[in-house]
Amino acid sequence: MTDWPNSANNLRVLFIHGLESSPKSTKATLLAQHFDALTPAMETGDFEGCVETQTQAVADFQPDVVIGSSFGGGVAVALLQRGIWAGPTLLLAQAALRQGQPCELPDDVPIWLVHGTRDDIVDPEDSRKLARKGSPAQVRLIEVDDDHPLRGSVADGSLIGWVTALGALRPRS
Repeated sequence: MTDWPNSANNLRVLFIHGLESSPKSTKATLLAQHFDALTPAMETGDFEGCVETQTQAVADFQPDVVIGSSFGGGVAVALLQRGIWAGPTLLLAQAALRQGQPCELPDDVPIWLVHGTRDDIVDPEDSRKLARKGSPAQVRLIEVDDDHPLRGSVADGSLIGWVTALGALRPRS
């Protein structure tokens, strides 16, 4: 574990929930227990509205790490591609390509993609394709024996570990 000045509890985490999720979801609740976390509610029927909601959250909350889950991963990729966010990002079973986002990531940004090999909602190949973009030294693909919601990775603490490790990569002020 990397030694860093602030405890994980002080890590500011913006969580962008999925299509059928909310700020009261299992992941959002777990993140709030471990970090200074914000999960803005979104009307997921309006992709551009979701991007605007999260753009405002980035500006107001000033997170250390952004996490996007499934549909929320598509929103997070839009933030990255548009230059709205350029910090450590965790994409969980991301659905960016299914939202019509280009298959590209910005250079020099730490981006970790986690995808379950048993995902029957979003093909893990989408994350493999996206992981080949951006800076190779910064982009990491983590494939786990898990389903689309990554239930096992949430339950066994892996999610908290990934967020903490990504937080250690954030720029120091």
